[in-house]
Amino acid sequence: MADDLDPLEQHLLERLRALAPPAGAAAGLPEAPALWRAQVDSRLCDHAARWLQARQLGYYTIGSAGHESNAAVALALRPTDPALLHYRSGGFYLARAGQAGHDGVDDILLGMVAAAEEPIAGGRHKVFGHPALAVVPQTSTIASHLPRAVGTALAIDRARRLGVDCPWPDEAVVVCSFGDASVNHAAAQAALNTAAHCAHQRLPLPLLLVCEDNGLGISVPSPEGWVESALRARPQLRVERAEGDDTASVLAVARELAGWVRERRRPAVLHLHTVRYLSHAGADVETAYRSAAAIRADYDRDPILATARLLVGARAASGAELAADYLAARGRIRERALAATRRRRLESAEEVMRPLAPRTPAAVARLAGARAWPPGEPLTLAQALNLGLADVLERHPETLLFGEDVAVKGGVYGVTRGLHARFGAGRVFDTLLDETSILGLALGAAISGFVPLPEIQYLAYLHNAEDQLRGEAATLQFFSQGRFRNGMVVRVAGYGYQRGFGGHFHNDDAVGVLRDIPGLVIASPSRPEDAGPLLRTCVAAAKADGSVCVFLEPIALYHTRDLHEEGDGGWTGRPGEEHVPVGEARTHLDGGDLTIATWANGLRLSLRAARRLAAQGVRVRVVDLRWLAPLPLDHVLREAAATGRLLVVDETRRTGGVSEGILAGLVDAGFDGRVARVASRDSFVPLGPAAELVLVSEVEVEAATLALVRG
Repeated sequence: MADDLDPLEQHLLERLRALAPPAGAAAGLPEAPALWRAQVDSRLCDHAARWLQARQLGYYTIGSAGHESNAAVALALRPTDPALLHYRSGGFYLARAGQAGHDGVDDILLGMVAAAEEPIAGGRHKVFGHPALAVVPQTSTIASHLPRAVGTALAIDRARRLGVDCPWPDEAVVVCSFGDASVNHAAAQAALNTAAHCAHQRLPLPLLLVCEDNGLGISVPSPEGWVESALRARPQLRVERAEGDDTASVLAVARELAGWVRERRRPAVLHLHTVRYLSHAGADVETAYRSAAAIRADYDRDPILATARLLVGARAASGAELAADYLAARGRIRERALAATRRRRLESAEEVMRPLAPRTPAAVARLAGARAWPPGEPLTLAQALNLGLADVLERHPETLLFGEDVAVKGGVYGVTRGLHARFGAGRVFDTLLDETSILGLALGAAISGFVPLPEIQYLAYLHNAEDQLRGEAATLQFFSQGRFRNGMVVRVAGYGYQRGFGGHFHNDDAVGVLRDIPGLVIASPSRPEDAGPLLRTCVAAAKADGSVCVFLEPIALYHTRDLHEEGDGGWTGRPGEEHVPVGEARTHLDGGDLTIATWANGLRLSLRAARRLAAQGVRVRVVDLRWLAPLPLDHVLREAAATGRLLVVDETRRTGGVSEGILAGLVDAGFDGRVARVASRDSFVPLGPAAELVLVSEVEVEAATLALVRG
């Protein structure tokens, strides 16, 4: 197989054979043999990926060639330090696998060919990850994993202080690698800023960020000095530089920096200068944007060649022996790559989706339990939520409640009032004003023994950080076959209908961005009786199943007391004692003329309209969905069949709103009754009374009902 060597390999072998030991005394690096093995095997896996692709046998070619100096970073750390790795950190992964006596080569090859037996993602993606190696799998290409790394580092010392069982050792350092072009991404900037913010406050944050800088973002060069300037722009972060073609120096700098982080519990950045070989990926033709001379000039900066000099310098091997070892390993890895192509692949949609959203209702019921509340005055929704939050914080000592203004102030609407004083600053605390960092903290805390309850102050603000849910939280179980989980409950104040506090920043009805995230659970209480039970269920699902839950709270109903007339108290109530299983709706009224399916503000609109309709001889039943994902379609279908008519009252937008999912589900189920919907317009919510022009109204509910019933 040596007859198909590419120019990079030919150059490396020529230089290896030319190496000669120094005339003086031998000086070696004890770690050099382990580095050589990890670096060479990582390079050969990358060559094997291109070789497989050329034969239409492989599916992933983004490699680590040129970045193999990151293997020295692995050896500078402990194998129990949690690692969130850049997709070019193959040398790191194999060096850590070597520390643990694990065969990491097979992991990589099986990932390239999408084999179902690949041990972390099971053929769903090619990732670096393994629980036994403390490597958390990442599929990010744009540094969206950095906020999670910050959250993980912040959680370690907090877990120790709070007595929470954390999977990471008390003295662990979190290491997170990323590329130079990604330093420009908003998620990376959020993470760097939050790390500096924590360091400024002297909060323990044992985090080592590793910027693997090859000077290119696919085809676009990073401007000279820009990455260095961007990394050093925050004086709270210690930044050290290392050259990837000086193996001994990389190891020394990384070891000193890791020790500093471990001892000081402060964040630092290793700016690791590398080269990139074999182009960005198999489909990328590097000669289209780089000259052949520039590509060849990088060959002399090969980190493998640097490690070989150490071995030859220590007289541990000759250059010819190292070249022979490279070729022998090349043959072995090609044979193993071919063997990997014969392994089983995923065979059904069910198998693909199995780790996506596991459901164990019995376990959730046991954890959620029942709550016997003492007698008391009827509560508003906000008061019931406050009581429910206190209940879960008391029941589950690993829960954390955090966000903007949630601690001393008690939230913009008073929902978290008193919880900071009762449960302490370690468990109820304010964050900086950045939704990406809030969710990143939740992501990191959730893999570190906690069940986080982050608050996003308004639904409109969630869109700033949506990828932390879509690309990070929701994918973790899927790409780790459930071996890593980040169960959490993200509280979001949302929807419209606020009076005196309007505008689209504070009235947002766009939930389509949430409903199309696979596996995400969305709960939305409208009545005080349901607030605590739904919350208990979500926390239990996060613990039992690793569910990522979004808890949508209707702002306009927080302090509402009355339903029909002033002083009737029809929108207050006592918290329910039993939990509400995921996906279980609730029916109000028992009319036989028409069924209304709705939730949140739509429930109140529909119940008010139902009273006026009854005066006209039309009696309806109203289904409160309570869950927007998974939708309780069986319940809706059953109630719709009882009347033969269904009206969906959808306070979200007509396009992309919840009603589309309900009506499509009824069609799929073969419902043959009459259906209609009323929904808010495809508009942002304007300020003041103009909001009433685009939000669904009671008048529309009444008119649509009469049209359906009377034909």
